[in-house]
Amino acid sequence: MSRSERLLDLIQILRRHRRPVSGRTLAGEMGVSIRTLYRDIATLQGQGAPIEGEAGLGYVLKPGFMLPPLMFTDEEIEAVVLGSRWVAKQPDRRLSAAATDALAKIAAVLPDDLREDLDATALLVGPGAEATEGIDLGLVRLAIRNERKLGFLYRDGAGAQSKRMVWPFAIGFFDKVRVMVAWCETRQDFRHFRADRMSGLNATDVRYPRRRQSLLKEWRATLDTTQAGRDASKGTGR
Repeated sequence: MSRSERLLDLIQILRRHRRPVSGRTLAGEMGVSIRTLYRDIATLQGQGAPIEGEAGLGYVLKPGFMLPPLMFTDEEIEAVVLGSRWVAKQPDRRLSAAATDALAKIAAVLPDDLREDLDATALLVGPGAEATEGIDLGLVRLAIRNERKLGFLYRDGAGAQSKRMVWPFAIGFFDKVRVMVAWCETRQDFRHFRADRMSGLNATDVRYPRRRQSLLKEWRATLDTTQAGRDASKGTGR
């Protein structure tokens, strides 16, 4: 177990005890020496954890304490690094640069032992698949954040082209394609649009009439309904 994981475990153990608990009891629960326990208590106190008490009297964690956001377990560090490295290899240049910058910012404020874990992670991202976007996905992401309508030309799988005005609320990232999820005013329904088939993007200042969270929830419900129908057709629906 790494030191960072041990500190997190100590916080969780202290949370389970509403009254002062002796250092020996804590050390026994964690499987460490009493000396290591005292050192870990001092480290957490130095990082701002409101742990009251002292050797011989017992320790208690004051209620309401929130873990510092930059205390990660080994697996959390691996997840952050792997995800950031994957995004950094995507064709969306601004998002790629943002992933690299975010990882650098996290590394800059991590404790030394965690920073070493960050640099030494053995999880790697393979070469990205060749993908060509017909539009600037940065504009799509901006429209989603601001809940603004988007206009564009769309070419379907058969090559037929149509003009669309949509309410974008999500983007799906796949190995070879990016897919925008939106409410389409032309079709009056939810639609999925491949970014490589979109062109002539027109980012408007018109706010669409529904909240993004509401659209996302309703769209997910349609997926659940579709899946339930497929299960029923196979005789597995409940």
